[in-house]
Amino acid sequence: MALNGAMASLSEWIEGARPRTLPNAVAPVVAGVGAAIALDAFSWWRSVLALLVSLSLIVGVNYANDYSDGIRGTDENRVGPLRLVGSGVAAPKAVLTAALAALGLAGVLGLVLVAVSGHWWLLAMGALCILGAWFYTGGKKPYGYYGFGEIAVFVFFGLAGVLGTVYVQAGRVSWAALACAVAVGCFSTAVLTANNLRDIPTDIESGKRTLATRLGDGGTRRLYLVLVAVPYVLSIVLGVFHPFLLITLITAPMLLKSVRAVGGGAHGRELIPALRDTGLAMLAWAVLAAVALSF
Repeated sequence: MALNGAMASLSEWIEGARPRTLPNAVAPVVAGVGAAIALDAFSWWRSVLALLVSLSLIVGVNYANDYSDGIRGTDENRVGPLRLVGSGVAAPKAVLTAALAALGLAGVLGLVLVAVSGHWWLLAMGALCILGAWFYTGGKKPYGYYGFGEIAVFVFFGLAGVLGTVYVQAGRVSWAALACAVAVGCFSTAVLTANNLRDIPTDIESGKRTLATRLGDGGTRRLYLVLVAVPYVLSIVLGVFHPFLLITLITAPMLLKSVRAVGGGAHGRELIPALRDTGLAMLAWAVLAAVALSF
């Protein structure tokens, strides 16, 4: 626990925001932009607003997780990136303030986006996203501690991220948009799965019952492999209707090291590159899908 007066440096705050997770926020918006272009409904400023909302949400959820896990003591022996509260470099109150500020910014920007789109029912979806960000590890019974984190990531940074970006521009979605949403959601969930695979020993010790601790080491590795395969199956299916989308298959080699690490039994810090490479493959897939849908 941080001592009173503990003050993290700027670089530590940046690391605490977990910049390696940013592709999880950027990819759904990029894929959504491509789907909006395919519907002849692209709006650059609505796309920028959607991106800022997504980035604010992921920074907010990262700081919120840091705070909630830190005050529970579940971050004290973690292998991954710096935890501000768990390592004692920042006071819990400061991290809580940062989390609430980022989530508040997401809420304000989301309200602007809903207002200009005129689809007021989207406020409910935005509220669910913010509540989901907080209660992932916050509150008395955080759902991330009961094995529902992967479902939330799939919904919020897959379905909601992609389809929401399309809907605020086109007022409707398409089958291509839905396929992109599922693909990005699987990628994003794979990132969390690799993270939770790495943390199985410490999560069991701290009583955090993630899906990975429930599936066990072998089951979690198989889940990861299925999740990273789904986007490429969808690439082939989509390629029947949008042949240019087959270009997304060239991102598959980016996952070779990750697949070997996860499938080959890597543990602890050996799995950290898998998180990075999975996120980058997701972003590359989303960019190429957006380009392909533009034709």
